[in-house]
Amino acid sequence: MTDVFFYTTPLDDKARPLIEALTFEYQSRYGNYWGEPGSAEMSRYPAELFAPPHGNFVLLLRDGVAIAGGAFKRYDERTAEFKRVWTHVDLRRQGLARKVLVELEAQAARQGYSRIYLTTGFRQPEAAGLYLSTGYTALFDVTKDPETYGSLPFEKDISHLATAAEPVTGDVPLADDRLVALSAVRAARQATPDRGQAGRKAG
Repeated sequence: MTDVFFYTTPLDDKARPLIEALTFEYQSRYGNYWGEPGSAEMSRYPAELFAPPHGNFVLLLRDGVAIAGGAFKRYDERTAEFKRVWTHVDLRRQGLARKVLVELEAQAARQGYSRIYLTTGFRQPEAAGLYLSTGYTALFDVTKDPETYGSLPFEKDISHLATAAEPVTGDVPLADDRLVALSAVRAARQATPDRGQAGRKAG
């Protein structure tokens, strides 16, 4: 069984599991807390924002089916904003979201970014825990009730990916998170993958 990163667009039929699952999750967790349906988040940004040269959208495919994914768009000249980070509900706690983050960070570096910014909601403690455990800095007081903030912002410096990278070509099978991270660093100066083409493989 091989998992493959596949760069595409939110409009791709392969992205439907991600879009539908996130829509359901936002609605079920937040309802109308923000004064609008929680699902409104999924239509807030046009697909073009998640396309090169300023953004990208990746799926982690298993046997051709999306099991995880994520995206980024331009936040400012040096900062990519991560969005749509998702793992299939039946496959969580297996390190897939961590692999998606590593891939997105490497791709953001390949596209010239040196900093990541992202937010998650106060009713998504597992997402906040993931970001804290993968080197992201909370831009809020983690000792306070997260509902005080509503939206929880994080940042991460990825400038080392660009400076430490070595070119790598071809698909690279990866066995664990350590190899994922190593491959991401080595690939940071690789040319941007063509949209709709399979990228590196992930274990």
